[in-house]
Amino acid sequence: MKTPLHPIWDLESIFSGGSSSETFAAYLIELEEDVRKLQHLLNETDAPTSLEETAEFDPILELLQSCYIRISEGSAFVSCLSSQNQKDKKATQLQGAISSIAAMLNGSKSKFDNTLSQTSDLVWDAWIAREDIQPLAFVLNESRTLAREKLSPELEGLALDLGVDGYHGWGKFYNTIVSKVNIPFEQDGETVMLSAGQAANKLSDSDRNVRETVFANWEQAWTDVEDFCADTLNHLAGFRLKLYEKRGWDDILKEPLAINRMSRQTLDTMWDVINGAKPALVQYLERKAELLGVDKLSWSDVDAPVGKSSGKITYDEAAINIVEQFAKFSPKLSTFAEMAFEKRWIEAEDRPGKRPGGFCTSLPLSKATRIFMTFSGTPSNVSTLAHELGHGYHQHIMEELPALNQRYAMNVAETASTFAELIVADALVQAATDEQEKLALLEDKIQRSVAFFMNIHARFLFENRFYEQRKKGLVNADELSKLMVEAQQEAFCGVLASDHPHFWASKLHFYLTGVPFYNFPYTFGYMFSAGIYARAQQEGTAFADKYDDLLRDTGRMTVEELAQKHLGTDLTQPEFWQNAADLVIADIEQFLQMTATEK
Repeated sequence: MKTPLHPIWDLESIFSGGSSSETFAAYLIELEEDVRKLQHLLNETDAPTSLEETAEFDPILELLQSCYIRISEGSAFVSCLSSQNQKDKKATQLQGAISSIAAMLNGSKSKFDNTLSQTSDLVWDAWIAREDIQPLAFVLNESRTLAREKLSPELEGLALDLGVDGYHGWGKFYNTIVSKVNIPFEQDGETVMLSAGQAANKLSDSDRNVRETVFANWEQAWTDVEDFCADTLNHLAGFRLKLYEKRGWDDILKEPLAINRMSRQTLDTMWDVINGAKPALVQYLERKAELLGVDKLSWSDVDAPVGKSSGKITYDEAAINIVEQFAKFSPKLSTFAEMAFEKRWIEAEDRPGKRPGGFCTSLPLSKATRIFMTFSGTPSNVSTLAHELGHGYHQHIMEELPALNQRYAMNVAETASTFAELIVADALVQAATDEQEKLALLEDKIQRSVAFFMNIHARFLFENRFYEQRKKGLVNADELSKLMVEAQQEAFCGVLASDHPHFWASKLHFYLTGVPFYNFPYTFGYMFSAGIYARAQQEGTAFADKYDDLLRDTGRMTVEELAQKHLGTDLTQPEFWQNAADLVIADIEQFLQMTATEK
């Protein structure tokens, strides 16, 4: 791999000119025209009464998939623009424009699905048996079934249209709230104002005084905007609940489970196994408290580092390490990562004005991806980089499939990313020669287990209870904080001395409108990837091609079918999940052994 690498991504090769791009403006105009053409085709098409009449579906399917590819490309580009510069007002306007086109497209898809639902079983079976349609059979059957449980296309379309300035508008308003949040911090004798993203990084500082001071100011900052956040969260939930009510749905998890193509039994089994593993996590957190010299950990101690790393890691060093470790599992994964670094698909520069967090977004038309993060030289940054490259590889594997088969759910998306992260995290721990460095890397790995098993479980519990309470009326900020603390105490088994009452306000995931319940899919992905990783360790390099085949199928079957086909396992039973949890427990046992003499 050629170094030095450039830590700033290339967006010019997608659409030149940034948020003022004339090429992109023309692209949006053409896209909107094609979506309107799709609407016209659908208005002229009735449910077929014979196999011959299904030929009318052919141009619709072709144009629908073309529009999906292009809307994904455009949305990804705009997301990159707004993330690299939170003050780019033109990017905000572009977000509004593409959201409107997306709503039109989703309305067309809803109408198409309804037409599919009205097609007789006899004609339907003959149509999906066609050689050219058969590859899409799963997603078409799924759409047809779900359409029968929704409102009329007119009402579903109206909900989508109203959602642009209503439901999605509230989600965007939350971003405005966050952009105004500043947290004071004493630095070199002066008070500086940190953005939410910068302050979040300070919460894992090695100095406990820094963590506690920042956390106190962090809580106060979110307290200052709690009413705005509470209004936003209530309206987002209210919109969903009203729509579910009109559809006749009474289970708040019906939609998120359907989106993630998984059963309630699988979800419950996963959480049951996790609850069984929590005593080991409690032991880890209690030992960590001893190492930090406190009776019980506070919330701001959970992500505090233990051990000492060998110093800051450069971006080039991280890239070389990731490429080398990926190569030990799969040359194709390694080659992809090298391409992403060299082609400047990654935005990693540490500079002000960027949004917090990290993501990978797909550019299916360009057959490329873009990765966003802020690299400051920590082991956690290396893990994040590997994680996002895992997302990118997933899309890379699927880029030749029909557009409808590329639409995989969040839970399996998180599987690919976490698997890539595990490869690198394990390698870093094993390669460390200094005991303190090994301890720091192992502890960083276990911290992620705490996040998936406890923190995200708290979010899941909170969101479930919030929706139940929201059915009865508005839930004020104090009540939201109370629900949050109760969920944290349950999920963390009461092991913490203090909680994070305003976590509901500070966590973006509660306000995302694309996927409801943006929590349990993370834990599923973590556990599913751990189970796959255990299998990969058993089978060695021969597993790489099997892994690619599994990823390729993620958009065209349920997770239960996926696991049965590629792993020969039943996700509704605890065995697979227990094997995954055992990997976490093994890490904790190693940590307890390494720190036994340090107490």
